[in-house]
Amino acid sequence: MPEKIKKIDLEKYSSAITLSDMEIFIFPELLYSLVLANIMSPVIWRWKDDPWFKDINNMSPYKKILRLKQFIMDNFDFNLDLETWGLTTKEKEISRFSPFMDEKMISKSNALFGYEGDKYYFDVDIRKHFGIDKYNSNVIPYWKTETVEAMQAFKYKDNYEKGAGECVSIATLYSAALFIICKIPLEDIFLMATPLHSQNFIDLKEGILTNNRRLVTKNMWFNGTKLTFKAQRAMRNEQITIVSHASGYIHTIYPEASIDIKAYDRFEHKLKKFLATDINFEILCNFLRQETRFQKCFQIKHFHNGKYRFIEAEKAYEYENTSSSRLNEHTMDKLLLEIDSFDFHSEPIEDRIYLDNFYEFFKKHKIDFRDRKNIDKLINELQCPHIEKSDIFGALFEFCHLEPRLPAKDKTFIKSEAIAITKDMKRDDIIDYLESLRGKNTTTDLAFYAYRDFSRTDWAPFTKAAVERNPVSIEGAREYKDDEIIKIIEKMPDESIYDGKRVAQPDEVWNYGRGDGLEKAICLLNILKNRNNYELIEINIDKNTVNLILDNLRITFISKKNISGKMSFPF
Repeated sequence: MPEKIKKIDLEKYSSAITLSDMEIFIFPELLYSLVLANIMSPVIWRWKDDPWFKDINNMSPYKKILRLKQFIMDNFDFNLDLETWGLTTKEKEISRFSPFMDEKMISKSNALFGYEGDKYYFDVDIRKHFGIDKYNSNVIPYWKTETVEAMQAFKYKDNYEKGAGECVSIATLYSAALFIICKIPLEDIFLMATPLHSQNFIDLKEGILTNNRRLVTKNMWFNGTKLTFKAQRAMRNEQITIVSHASGYIHTIYPEASIDIKAYDRFEHKLKKFLATDINFEILCNFLRQETRFQKCFQIKHFHNGKYRFIEAEKAYEYENTSSSRLNEHTMDKLLLEIDSFDFHSEPIEDRIYLDNFYEFFKKHKIDFRDRKNIDKLINELQCPHIEKSDIFGALFEFCHLEPRLPAKDKTFIKSEAIAITKDMKRDDIIDYLESLRGKNTTTDLAFYAYRDFSRTDWAPFTKAAVERNPVSIEGAREYKDDEIIKIIEKMPDESIYDGKRVAQPDEVWNYGRGDGLEKAICLLNILKNRNNYELIEINIDKNTVNLILDNLRITFISKKNISGKMSFPF
């Protein structure tokens, strides 16, 4: 049995069990601990045997990632339901976190506590945006980050046909699967958390971003579609709070960072390069696709059947919605041939710039936004009476160049033991290696708690999390009497979503309607403890037999976890 967790660390280690977005913000080591928990899990390793990944080792790295993306798209939905993991209050959570971070600092940087960081979120009314406005102003969701097992288990919930997870869950799932399935080195994967989102940057060629279930390449980032614009929302409007990596992390609030400074410099350089592009004809067309208000400045001249005809840019862009062709140098003619002849004019349209003329312009001029002479050349071509040149140029510059708000490097960089897992290591070897690092690397130690392994962890953090942060089972059982809820839990299938000596939390048992006898006992204890003022509360576990004792109440469950010990309350 491992050493008991010190009282001062109990909040952090119990947070490794519940893994809410708030907890990850306060304890940034938790983000990578879940990546490691998913790497230790047998679930993703079993994917290697799925026919979908047959011959994947013969594919290029990018094709491997595309294959993984489609698997995740097919097997997992994005879920941000407020009810999934229940609700808490600002007062309760601020009280929890006050020893670790000042309340004003929390409110300034975390969306759930008011988030004073960005005007954008005031404009969209953040509480209404996420549906929290139907509750009192102090109510906030837990938004727990799911392990891969909990993500898979959504298929057992009503109205779900497959797995699901919120953005942090999907980001950490991607990180683990990129390593296991695609053999992308962990040192080339960087996790980024903002107050409202989480995504990854993969250092492969020009770079790839994971965004929820999808992937975004540099070309896609600048394609001007609505889907890409949504994918850009967090990067354009939010401070990146945490960057997490195999070498450590950096947090925008904390004065110390454990990430390797050379790795962070590489990430910063590659990400900034990913988010900037020179302007050419295709980029101009993509810009107009996104910024529709400027389409009225342009027309397209098309030579057809021996004469020129003309069409408003906005009409041509409308036809993209029903065509596989786009307005760009490769498929513009094909798209224009698909347009109804009645939409064209026989004469040029007054006060509109010829969009197609820019094709020749960009052949002659390379436009680099860092060169003022280049900029002036382009400005002189943007003569439109409908709009100020400065407006269109300012929007074009924003489209082509995004400066990410990364955690500043004015930190004390603490050298820590990097996690040096290689892509050729087998799962058992990785677990043994991580076990050997636990005394040197806190993230690795926390990973075993996120992994829920009762054979390798002190039970007190799990117990604390179980009775303090599992409101869904309590609320779901509210309409039932004690004897009724006992029967409901007893009748649940005796199936754990976790293998071996790993144990589910009460709300996982309740949400997925199943559990091992030990998990059922903990779930029932959470419900009944909340209702009654018991003096004696404990669970005695003797391999296959679990006895829940609440004063004079004795309930016995059968367990397959093969665990022995006692869970006492208070812990």
